[in-house]
This record gives sequence, C-alpha cells and structure tokens, in this order.
Amino acid sequence: MLKNIEINCHSSIKINTDKIIYIDPFKIQSESHDADIILITHDHYDHYSPEDIEKILNDKTVIVAPKTMEELIDMKKVILVEPEKVYNIEGIKIETVLAYNVNKQFHLKEKNWLGYIIEINKIRYYIAGDTDITPENKQVKCDVAFIPVGGTYTMNYEEAAELTNIIKPKIVVPTHYGSIVGTKEDGIQFKKLIDSVIECRILIKQKI
Repeated sequence: MLKNIEINCHSSIKINTDKIIYIDPFKIQSESHDADIILITHDHYDHYSPEDIEKILNDKTVIVAPKTMEELIDMKKVILVEPEKVYNIEGIKIETVLAYNVNKQFHLKEKNWLGYIIEINKIRYYIAGDTDITPENKQVKCDVAFIPVGGTYTMNYEEAAELTNIIKPKIVVPTHYGSIVGTKEDGIQFKKLIDSVIECRILIKQKI
C-alpha cells in the first residue's frame, strides 16, 4: 500500500500511482513538472509554498485547496473545496476532513482548513493535515494514515498515537516532525505506542 509513495520532508508527500499526486509540496529538490493533482491543506508556508508548486506544476495540473484560500491562490485550474465533502477530481475520489487545533490557536476551526482522504484502487489514504484529535478525524475510515506527531502546532507523538489507535488504519506513517518542529525521536516514540495490529512505517527522507 506504500509502493510509489514517498515523503520528501515534513508533510510533503508524493503519491505516484494512477495519478501523480502531491500533498503540501515543500522543499522540492528538482523541477519535475509532473504533478497531476496538488492538494494543499492550509496556507502556512510549510504547506502552501508557491515556489515549490512551480517546480512540479504543468499545464494540466489541478490544484485543490480550502475555499478559505480563494484570495491567496493565483494559479490556473484551482478547485476550492469545503470540509466534510466528497469530490471526484481527475477520476480520483477525494474526501475532505476538518483539520484544526482544540487546545492551541495555530489552526482555528473556523478557517476550514483540511485533511484529505484519497481513494486509489480501493485503498483509502488519509492525510491528516495540521490537526489535533477532533470529533471529525476520530470518525475517519482509512487503510493508510499520515499523522502529524511533532507537537507545538499539531498533536504530539502521544496524542497522535491515541488518534491512530482509535481509527485503526492498517498502516500509519508519522509526519510533521524532525525538521521545523519535533525531533527524529518523536517518530520512534510514536511507533512504540501504536497497537501491534497496526504497522508503523517511517518514510521521512530529509531534514530542513
């Protein structure tokens, strides 16, 4: 289920299956211009980076972003989406999930920022975005989950493990640690707290 999926760093994910999909491209090393779909979770610099988007953008690329970013994004082929809805984009089923903080002020619920569930070949990939544990994400059904663990702006590794053990994906991949926030140790400690029936894979490649 993780074949042809990689994390460049932080929360910058590339899925290369039926379509080439990037989520929150950041610190992209080369100009590939190969993106079919780019998903943006919210407008913070480490998730919405126009400089990095330009490196993977081509004439056919579709950019998907929260509707609340409408005035910020000035690019072609932008689809603005809302929370808790289902979309069919380039033949890919994409569900939106609210992503927000419950005990801090960095990601406010009223911003309507997002996580995404991407369904490819009947496999459901959940990219949580920058979030704490919420009533919305506790209801997520997925096969593979990409969960932030670095703390400060999102869940710490203990909270992230709690959410993971609630939603019970087959595989979980920790994100959002080891560079801007958190340390390499957060991923290791997170893995120790995951239920034994869930496989935990460490995919982050580079530091910033």
